[in-house]
Amino acid sequence: MSHLIAPSLLAADFANLQRDVEMINSSEADWFHVDVMDGVFVPNISFGFPSVAAVAKHAKKPLDVHLMIVNPDQYIDKYAELGVLNLTVHSEACTHLHRTIQAIHGAGMEAGVALNPHTNINVLDDIINDLDLVCIMSVNPGFGGQKFIENTYAKVRALKVLISEHGSNAKIEIDGGVGLGNAQDLLAAGADVLVAGSAIFGTDDPVQTAREMKAVSFVEA
Repeated sequence: MSHLIAPSLLAADFANLQRDVEMINSSEADWFHVDVMDGVFVPNISFGFPSVAAVAKHAKKPLDVHLMIVNPDQYIDKYAELGVLNLTVHSEACTHLHRTIQAIHGAGMEAGVALNPHTNINVLDDIINDLDLVCIMSVNPGFGGQKFIENTYAKVRALKVLISEHGSNAKIEIDGGVGLGNAQDLLAAGADVLVAGSAIFGTDDPVQTAREMKAVSFVEA
């Protein structure tokens, strides 16, 4: 499977959001990555449900929604109504993670779990076969433009082993500090989906940058 590129709308121009969504529609990127923050789980507030609904109205590619919020269960059905493809919740925010995953699947979406930099992949050992996506945070969540955490490579390799040992079909997504400078190494370590914000939207030609990230080739480690 070719790797997927998911531009993060957190780095888009909020005053021209429709323009940037349509730009990604015309690019070789695969998904829209949409970060939802509540100012409680992370020290920032970003897209709320009305904003995601506005994006969904214009998006012609699947929505990959990343909930960085407490009590995500209460919003599952609302995101399903928008036709969201992936709904990702944080392991650290869910007291009953397995039940949350079941609810996401029950609503007709694919289920993802995100892990903060300090969280060991072993927390997924009992649920990895229930997951469609694991999002490895390669920065501390809450703000775009942060420096990539180098330990991510080892974490991705270990997660790849865990997925293989359990015969899981979960994709590995990397979120934070991803760009052309480290895309090849991340893919070689086992990543399937690259989330890129400022590395795409902060360039002179985001469409070309997305094309270059999609074209990155690698040799598996």
